[in-house]
Amino acid sequence: MIIKEKYQNQAKSEMMKKFSYKNVMAVPKIEKVVINTGFGKIIIPKTNDEKKKFEQYILAQIAEFAGQKPVLTEAKKSISSFKTREGNVIGAKVTLRGKKMYNFLDKLINIVLPRTRDFKGIKLSALDTNGNLNIGMKEHIAFPEISPEKANYLFGLQITVVSSAQTREEAQELFTLLDFPFKKS
Repeated sequence: MIIKEKYQNQAKSEMMKKFSYKNVMAVPKIEKVVINTGFGKIIIPKTNDEKKKFEQYILAQIAEFAGQKPVLTEAKKSISSFKTREGNVIGAKVTLRGKKMYNFLDKLINIVLPRTRDFKGIKLSALDTNGNLNIGMKEHIAFPEISPEKANYLFGLQITVVSSAQTREEAQELFTLLDFPFKKS
């Protein structure tokens, strides 16, 4: 829980000074982490039994490194060019809050991102105007819980760190104070 302690002991007070908040509750904080993957392309040509096995594989892999069971996401619309029908399972997601969120972020920043191939830092363009950080990963095997030898399939992830920051500058300062490895420009 390094990030939580760093937020409580350092980041809060520095953010109060820099942005001159009148109330401690106005200081931005990390609210949740959403881990998402889409596998619609891979699963469409498979038979029903293969689809079930693949879905179970994805759910088990995400639950392994997230520490929480994900839910399957379904297509909201039928799109013929993507060969999807409304209600088809096309992905999985998990939302982490509280202790699991802080444990995941500690692991992500200190272990996973440095292990990622050709990682030079998170681009500042990954921050959106609402203060959320979006990180894309090409392979899920960067997580230490996943054994590359036993991974049957490789799949990408989108990790969204949602903060309560109102502006991009506040979010950038918050993530920088929490030691998120941004790319030096």
